[in-house]
Amino acid sequence: MGLVLGVVVALVAVFGAGVVGGAVVETLPGFPGSLPFELETGYVSVGDLEEVQLFYYFVKSESDFVFHTVTDPLLVWLSGGPGCSGLSALLYDIGPLKFNVGAFNGSFASIVLELNPYSWTKVANILFIDQPVGAGISFSSTEAASYTSDTIASKQLYMFLRKWLNVHPGFVNNPLYIGGNSYAGISVPLLLEHILAGLEAYLSPQMQLMGYVLGNPKTDFYIDNNMQIPYVYRVDLISDEYYEDAKLYCYGDYVNPQENNTLCITALQSIQDCLLQINFHQVLEPLCDFTSQQVEELEWDILAREGRMMESLFTADSNSAIKCREYAYLLSYKWANSPSVRNALGVLPGTVETWNRCLKNFSTYTEDVTTTLSIHKNLSEHTSLRALVYSGDHDISVPHLATEAWIRLLGVPVSDEWRAWYVDGQVAGYQTKYKNDHYSLTYATVKGAGHNAPQYKPEAALALADRFFSFYPI
Repeated sequence: MGLVLGVVVALVAVFGAGVVGGAVVETLPGFPGSLPFELETGYVSVGDLEEVQLFYYFVKSESDFVFHTVTDPLLVWLSGGPGCSGLSALLYDIGPLKFNVGAFNGSFASIVLELNPYSWTKVANILFIDQPVGAGISFSSTEAASYTSDTIASKQLYMFLRKWLNVHPGFVNNPLYIGGNSYAGISVPLLLEHILAGLEAYLSPQMQLMGYVLGNPKTDFYIDNNMQIPYVYRVDLISDEYYEDAKLYCYGDYVNPQENNTLCITALQSIQDCLLQINFHQVLEPLCDFTSQQVEELEWDILAREGRMMESLFTADSNSAIKCREYAYLLSYKWANSPSVRNALGVLPGTVETWNRCLKNFSTYTEDVTTTLSIHKNLSEHTSLRALVYSGDHDISVPHLATEAWIRLLGVPVSDEWRAWYVDGQVAGYQTKYKNDHYSLTYATVKGAGHNAPQYKPEAALALADRFFSFYPI
C-alpha cells in the first residue's frame, strides 16, 4: 500500500468516512505566544469515493460583538490560480496574520508573523480552502483523482461545504457568502450554482446563502483578455498611434487576430514590446525578475510569469529583491514547508512533499469553463442575492474595464450612479450600484490597488467588506 493511500485509509478509520478531522491551532512558529484568535485546520474527504482530501483553515470572527461568531457572516474564500493555496490568502490578503518582511534575513529563525490590523476576520468568520485538489496541502489517494477541472472542482467544493457545515452546525444559520479573487471569478459562480440547486432540492444542511464577493475576477476569458489593450492605452503604457493601429486593423478583436492579418499582428506586437518590463499585477510596481536572460516575448500567463520571478528571487541578492512585493512570498515557501509549521497546522506526514503558494504548472487541471457570464445573468434574474465586485484599478491581468463591461451586460438597472467612496475622508475609489426588485450588485474600484486589492490597499478593502456585510452604503 502506498504511503499516501495508507494515510488516507488510516484517516478514514479514525474519523469515519467523509467526516472532518479538524483541530484548533493554538500556536504557530514565528508568532510570539498563543494566537489571539481561534484557528482550526483539517481535512474534508470529497469525491465519488472520497479519495480527495481538501485542507482548510478556519478563522472565527474577531468582532467585538459578544455573539459575533453566530451573527457575523460565514465567508468561504476561494483563492485564484487555479492552484493557489488558501494559506496564501490568509497570510497575504484578508487573513489575521502577515509576515514582517523587514525582519527576514534568509533564515527560518528570522521569519516573524504579526497581526494584520485590516484582517477581514474583524467582520466575518472565514473559511479558507486549499482547492482544487493539488493546491496547497490538499491531496488525492489515487492518481486518477488528482485530475480535476472547473466543473469537477466546483462539485467537490459543494460536497466539502455540506460536510463541513454538518460537523460545524453552529455556523449553519450564519449568513453565508462565497468569495474569492482572480480565478475565483470562475469557481465562485460555479459553486453558487451547486448551492442554489441544493437549496431548491432541500438538501441538508439548508445554507443561509446571502451573496458573493469577487475581487478582480476572471469572468469571461474573451472580455477579460480583450480589454487589456484598451486598459494599457488608458494608463498611457502605449502610444496613441499603437492603439489606433490596433483598433483599425484588428477590428476590436485583440485576442483572435486572423493569421493573414499582418497589419493587426504587427500592431499587437508593437504593444507587447511596450509591456515586456511591466508588472501585470500592479503597473506602478517594479517587475521583479533577476534572471540574466533578457525577456523577449511577453508572458500573458501571470502564474507562469510569477513562477519565473520566484525562481530568480530565490537566488537574488536580498538588498535588490526586498523592494519587490514578490520577495514577501519567499517567506511563505520557507515557513510553510518547515516540519514545525506542518506539524502545527496538522498536515498529515507523507501526503504533500512541497507546499506551493501557487502552482506554476498545474498539469492535472483542465480549465473547462471559459465564461461565467451566463451564471451571473441567471443570478441577477432569478435570485435575491447580494453581490460585491471590486477591482484594483492598476491591474492589467483582469482590468477594471473588463469587469465593468460584463457587469453592464447583465442588464441590471443602475440604482446609484458612479461616484467616489471614501476612507478617512479620502477618495478610496469609485462605485456604482445596480439593483432590480430582488437582486443587487455593488461595484467598486480600489484606487491605487493591483490584482489582489487587499494586498495593496488593506484598509480600503476592509472598509468595503465591513460596509457590505453590514448593509451600510459603500
